[in-house]
Amino acid sequence: MTVALLVNPAARSGAHTDAATRAADRLREHGITTTIVSGGSAAETSALLRTAIGLGAEAVVVAGGDGTVSLAVQELAGTGVPLGIVPSGTGNDFAGALGLREFDAAATADLVAKGATRTLDLARVTRADGETRYFASVLASGFDSKVNDRANAMRWPRGGSRYTIAILIEFARLRGIPFEIELTAADGIVDRVDGELIMATVGNTGIYGGGIPICPAADPADGLLDLTLVRPAGRLRLLQILLRAYKGTHIELDNVQTRRVRSVRLVAPGVTAYADGDPIGSLPLTIDVVPRALEVFAPPA
Repeated sequence: MTVALLVNPAARSGAHTDAATRAADRLREHGITTTIVSGGSAAETSALLRTAIGLGAEAVVVAGGDGTVSLAVQELAGTGVPLGIVPSGTGNDFAGALGLREFDAAATADLVAKGATRTLDLARVTRADGETRYFASVLASGFDSKVNDRANAMRWPRGGSRYTIAILIEFARLRGIPFEIELTAADGIVDRVDGELIMATVGNTGIYGGGIPICPAADPADGLLDLTLVRPAGRLRLLQILLRAYKGTHIELDNVQTRRVRSVRLVAPGVTAYADGDPIGSLPLTIDVVPRALEVFAPPA
């Protein structure tokens, strides 16, 4: 097997560099030819990875977090080339959803050497200008995207706790946003949801923000996306939703609605959506599921 091991030097956490070296050493111990791929920017790194795949790389391993995984996903979608993940970023939410959050470089290399993979769906975002991009985990718009804005601007602390602090700050400024939503449900019926929302979140997997199960029933292999909508309410009820979101029980509350969808179009003024932890575009956006688009080295579901 030949592996391209992707490291993004622009990633916010520095842990990925050492993790990549350890993963490469372990892969080579298994007799796997391994080339480290890293450019001077995210765009250059993507171009180098594209070249490696074109030259016949049989697998790609990412040492990094959700943003670096997203770089790889753009190139791997629909190719059948499998992805391995050494989770060493800030959130590691996609890895967490697949049971890989605690995997170190050696464990990931051993998993790749065994060759066992899972076939997963991806979500595809279409912007107003027609440009498309994939995401693997969750798209956030509204309150949760404002939390991402703030968390990404924070230099301290590192890790998932920065999201907790950002949530508390944005909660103090919370207000409803007028949304227009058109969705195609699992049965193919088209429906609309219009009115003020605190947030609208679309999940291929269920976890975001450093481990929050915002779409707790999401299954990345069921050919559907999970849509979670939160309507405005009093501060105490919204605080209850916030606290229960950490356990995934927020969806039991009256002003939280969940839908299984094939696609959804989100329209709201002044909202930038985030997917896999990074900004993906301003609304309006259309999100649809692409079934069986990605192969991943992971334990069985």
